[in-house]
This record gives sequence, structure tokens and C-alpha cells, in this order.
Amino acid sequence: MDIQRTQPFDFERRAERVLGCEALRKIYRMGEVDVRALDGVDFTLYAGELLVLLGVSGSGKSTLLNILGGLDVPTSGRVFFHDQELSEADEDELTLYRRRYVGFVFQFYNLIPSLTARENVALVTEIADDPLEPEDALALVGLGDRLDHFPAQLSGGEQQRVAIARAIAKRPAILLCDEPTGALDSKTGILVLEVIERINRELGTATAVITHNAPIAEIADRVVTLADGRLHSERRVGRRAKPSELTW
Repeated sequence: MDIQRTQPFDFERRAERVLGCEALRKIYRMGEVDVRALDGVDFTLYAGELLVLLGVSGSGKSTLLNILGGLDVPTSGRVFFHDQELSEADEDELTLYRRRYVGFVFQFYNLIPSLTARENVALVTEIADDPLEPEDALALVGLGDRLDHFPAQLSGGEQQRVAIARAIAKRPAILLCDEPTGALDSKTGILVLEVIERINRELGTATAVITHNAPIAEIADRVVTLADGRLHSERRVGRRAKPSELTW
């Protein structure tokens, strides 16, 4: 199939590191057993980049994303946001980092059922320094006509798009997406990926999408594969595929 593609990411021109880690390790104690979720990972996310982090369940990709997003702390190693070392931050500093700079999208939408789409997004805009208006954020994800609908009145794909609007309404420097299409059928998943790709392209938000679904990697500028808590491979994608051309 001849895949239509968008312009390639210019690594030479846009090589500023937004997020990174060095020799990152995370060990969980399970009774008498130590489980190494991450075992010496070096990783970089560049400004404006759309990266796909690929791996099977248990490979360590969610643990890595949680540490990079300030939701968890490493056992050892260093984590950086630009030149600031997050691995030395206390809980208050990590809370401020998450609030100001990171947008999260998870597999499950985590919307408040008693609030409308507009009100769910407003929860974020009320605490952000320079937010988008909730109406503008929802229009950006194609839900400008669903502002006053409650989650129960929205499809799964629409609920996920509300979650994306909520994540990007505070104009984050980074968008971290953990299996954002995992609870959706392929047609609806493609619509969600189109929204994520648009946010990256139009707002320039550095974006990392983690997935176990290999075809999704074709929308990326770069693909990083994890296996058994280690970086298994890394490749740059010559030109990004449009989500509408994906099949899985």
C-alpha cells in the first residue's frame, strides 16, 4: 500500500532535548523477589518530536513514562527536563513540574461523570498559568459541538478526545500518552491518533506515545523499542505515515 506521509522531523534543526534519562533503573520489591522494571535505560525526547515507545506488556514502557512524567521516581539514574535534574526534585517540585509542563493521556479516560466535556477540561484550565479556553481545546480535538455533553453521552473515542483536550488545555511542553487507543476499536483509534498527530504538528508539543501495537509506530518521527526493561532498538522514521493510512 502506498502510504501518504507528512514531512519528516528535522533532527538537525530541532535537536533540543526536552526530556531525557541516563542509566535509569527501577526495581520493585515483590515479597522476596526484586523485579527490574527498568534496567539501565538511556532515553531522549526532543522538542517538537512525535515519538512512539513500542513494547509488549511488561517491557517497562509505562514505568519509563511515569518516571519521565514525574508520577514515579527511579531507583537509580538521572532524569532531566531540559537541563533541570528531576531525579533530585522533591514531591512539591514534581507536582509543580506535572502541573505546568506535562499533559497525560491514559488508556482509560478518567473523566468525571457528573461534569460536562467543557467542565472536565476546565478542571485543568483553572489551575494552569496560560491555558487555552476549554472551548478552544475541545474545538482543537473536533468536539466544538459537544461542549455540554456528559461522558455518558459520548462515545469512547469522543471521551478520549475530551481527555486529550484536558491534557493539552494547559499548553504543556510535553504530551505523554499511555496506550491511548488501547480501549478503542481500530477505526476509533485512528481518529484519536489523528488528534494526537495534529496537536504535535500544530502546537509543536513534544509527544511520546507508548503502545504494544506495532503499526502505530509508522506515525512517529522516531521509534524506540523496549524489551525486558532495556532499550532494545531505536530508529528514525524517514517520513511519518498519516493515521488514516494505518491498518491493524
